[in-house]
Amino acid sequence: MSDTPPRQLHLNVNVNNSGRHPAAWRVQPDPLGFLDLGYYETIGRLAERGKLDAVFFSDGFDYGQPSVSRPWQSLDPLVPLTAIARVTEHVGLVATQSSSFEHAFNIARATASLDFISGGRAAWNVVATRNTAAAGLFGLDELPTHDDRYERAEETVRAVIGLWESWEADALIADQSTGEFADPTRIHPIEFSGRHVRVRGALNVPRSPQGRPVLLQAGGSPQGTALASRYAEAVFSVSHTIEGGREFYADVKAQAVAWGRRPEDIVILPGLFPVLGGTEREARERKRWLDETSGLDNELAALAGTLGLQVEDLPLDETLPWDLLEKASAPSQGFAQAILDLAHQERLTVRELLDKNPNGHRSFVGTPEQVADTIELWFRERAADGFNLNVDYFPDGLESIVDHLVPELQRRGIFRTDYTASTLRGNLGLPVPRPLADATASPAGS
Repeated sequence: MSDTPPRQLHLNVNVNNSGRHPAAWRVQPDPLGFLDLGYYETIGRLAERGKLDAVFFSDGFDYGQPSVSRPWQSLDPLVPLTAIARVTEHVGLVATQSSSFEHAFNIARATASLDFISGGRAAWNVVATRNTAAAGLFGLDELPTHDDRYERAEETVRAVIGLWESWEADALIADQSTGEFADPTRIHPIEFSGRHVRVRGALNVPRSPQGRPVLLQAGGSPQGTALASRYAEAVFSVSHTIEGGREFYADVKAQAVAWGRRPEDIVILPGLFPVLGGTEREARERKRWLDETSGLDNELAALAGTLGLQVEDLPLDETLPWDLLEKASAPSQGFAQAILDLAHQERLTVRELLDKNPNGHRSFVGTPEQVADTIELWFRERAADGFNLNVDYFPDGLESIVDHLVPELQRRGIFRTDYTASTLRGNLGLPVPRPLADATASPAGS
């Protein structure tokens, strides 16, 4: 008889300003809530009430220029996450910070600070920024190439880990009777020199309450999955079919094993966008109401942008223009490929594709029981270890998830009924990783 505990489903909520649906800001109580810390505190409290693993903040550096048609990721993620930390006790706090533009020291210090403030609940989501508008904001004429961005990302990850590890757990003594405050022999400055990143010295924040913050990664390109399999402890992914989910899951876990890691030490979390109703009809009415509020033109423009096409390239009642797509340059390879796989597999017209998926993540419209069915299937079929849940609009959509979907998953015995650990690492079932033997010296790709 095995002593191995059963697998535990993991659930995060993706806090993308007003919500995932384009109509979110037009139907929520306050269209400017995305600028209010109290709004985010409400989201954090709801997530904790639902026993979710974490709240996740993506990030971007512009406001959807040249036009501003809806709320955007405006506040620095660390600010609302700090506010959430102060009104919660258990839910994890995932901050996206760009390896393309943020220095390793700043990332290491900010995430370690959040870990102390929250008592061990912080995580860093690594991104290699793909937004071309960001280049000018940071004084560049153009965005570095995809390969250069990922090479810099790996160097940044290695340097950040080295800084997190520069303090031993017992280096800080603070003995008032002897006057000994810290043991300098247990503080280890790093010397990192890569092609893009250089760091010399130790972090000025002592060792994290959870050993070190959890490292997450989001990216579906070959370089992204390679980075994830080697360093990440959780991966945000995009899969629209269970076959694609299983393939990605197996690939990342196999790559992790090749790096000498255990497959259970990396958690795969595809995005899922549920639209819930008490009955299937109510759920479809809710989605229809949101779609009509938003307008088809907005959804079509979003799809065209995701695929790297123009709106006029997408006649509504025709299938996708595969000839144009061969030459298109999508801003996110992962998002685009997942949408293309779905459209190809089900032979969807553009209109049908919009009805199924008005954004990059897999959408499912139905009752809590129906959504729980698809979650359980993907979980048991090893297409996911859990999900990064997108909400149609805050806070109403999250309340539906917490009050109706979560209890159904708990009844099935696959999701916790209470938190079992005091840290995010503990609730994700992740150990504290071994220090990287070469975190302080080798450039990317070594």
